[in-house]
Amino acid sequence: MKKGNKYGVHRVIEPEGSLPQPAWKIDNDMEIYDNEILIDVQTLNIDSASFTQIKEEADGDEEKIKERIYEIVEERGKHHNPVTGSGGMLIGTIEKIGPALKERDIEVGDKIATLVSLSLTPLRIDEIKEVKSEIDQVNIRGKAVLFESGIYAKLPEDMSETLALAVLDVAGAPAQTAKLVYPGNTVLVIGAGGKSGLLCLYQARKQAGITGKVIALEYSDKACQRIEDLGLADEVIQGDATDAVSVYEEVEKLTEGEMCDVVINNVNIPSTEMSSIMTTKDDGVIYFFSMATSFTKAALGAEGIGKDVEMIIGNGYTRGHAAIALETLRESQQLKELFNKLYTH
Repeated sequence: MKKGNKYGVHRVIEPEGSLPQPAWKIDNDMEIYDNEILIDVQTLNIDSASFTQIKEEADGDEEKIKERIYEIVEERGKHHNPVTGSGGMLIGTIEKIGPALKERDIEVGDKIATLVSLSLTPLRIDEIKEVKSEIDQVNIRGKAVLFESGIYAKLPEDMSETLALAVLDVAGAPAQTAKLVYPGNTVLVIGAGGKSGLLCLYQARKQAGITGKVIALEYSDKACQRIEDLGLADEVIQGDATDAVSVYEEVEKLTEGEMCDVVINNVNIPSTEMSSIMTTKDDGVIYFFSMATSFTKAALGAEGIGKDVEMIIGNGYTRGHAAIALETLRESQQLKELFNKLYTH
């Protein structure tokens, strides 16, 4: 059996010598190297920014969505959306483990969720069985490869696979929120009504405590009502996150001009950087979990208005993120029931 590189460099076709994630094309031959895991894939959870872009390009037509996903994987050897640059994650059953990985805590037959992006995961799709547009998931028949450096989580036994996948897909967001928010902080969660937003609201409220303040910004009526019903925020703003001046004015009123210590951006559309920056106080922290974030807009935008803020790129990984995300649902029965209703169709 061929020996592989820890980070999967041996799979890169173009450009040669690059890492699998930024590479344009990787090898998706399913004959594994000695340090790889072969997965029989059941479901892809396409990341929100990517699925939204594909759905809009396809005018919501399910067959066109399938065609576009096939095209991306055929062209690139992975599900790496060339427009958004993002991927998603998957669940599947372990089919084979390379001999160099025999000491791992998994065995053939285990069901796992990969916690690395589809934008670096060798993937072969034999058939797209079903597109679940409302929850950004695609059921397929296919195979994938996990590199030695790839992280994963065994699927929990106390919740459904689709629910676990929906939560683990955004595990980095609530875990980072738990790290960034301190007692007494004022926190703004932008795009608060989706998966990551709701989990972040819960963690923000938990960490900020009774002396803190949690503000939710959400565009849709339904999502705003959901947040109100769950009691996850002290204030709910219904507004457009791309309208930075309006958002700033609303937050200025609610904080009596003090603005926010921490801002978490979960929005799946472009051009929400300035709403995040303008609502953060000097020396505050912004966590851009959204894959639609433009580094250029954020950096030059903050400079342009003279804001001294710390801006964190939305690293989907932080130590213990899977456990924190799953535990959030276990702690909140209301959230678990809502997630079951919304994400387990």
